[in-house]
Amino acid sequence: MSGPVRDVPERWTVTGRETVFEGHVFDVRRDQVEMPRGDGVEVVGRDVIVHPGSVGILALDDRDRVLLLRQYRHPVGHLLWEAPAGLRDVAGEPLHKLAERELLEEAGYRADRWDTLVDVFPSSGMSDERVRIFLARDLTEVPAEEIDFERVHEEADMPVVWVPLEEAVRKVLTGEVHNMVAAAGILAAHAARAGGYRDLRPVDAPEG
Repeated sequence: MSGPVRDVPERWTVTGRETVFEGHVFDVRRDQVEMPRGDGVEVVGRDVIVHPGSVGILALDDRDRVLLLRQYRHPVGHLLWEAPAGLRDVAGEPLHKLAERELLEEAGYRADRWDTLVDVFPSSGMSDERVRIFLARDLTEVPAEEIDFERVHEEADMPVVWVPLEEAVRKVLTGEVHNMVAAAGILAAHAARAGGYRDLRPVDAPEG
């Protein structure tokens, strides 16, 4: 291997493509992709979940506590403790503005300080979804009557807790917290704090 350890864009030749499912949030596409085999290539079918992408928010208060909320997730049959998050469902909306909106709507907080914490492809073997997780600090709670948002369905009852960052790390490592945004955000925030937050990217850093 030569060169730096860094993910880079790459797109192998697609010889055919069809949409096999259209859903409310995501579609499923079947691509015919040229793959290497021996000295030649082979055309192989690959199903891709086409996802609009999302953002997550790791909110950290002045006592180094992480905000988590509990939400029912039907596909996995669990009540999960999660970090606030939301779909990229408004065309052209800057990601940090989406994150601000989701933190307010889901948790009832505003933040005066925002940084880019970590970028992930949560299911790169099957989906093109990408998630940017922000670190939100300098938090202020917003009275419920000032929030113009109705929580329904899975969001109808989402209790909020504050967990010390060190305890949150233990909960991730012991398998008590499974949500990807929460787990990645907690571990990244812990590492960032250890480095004095020097390596954090600006809120509008480009996605690679």
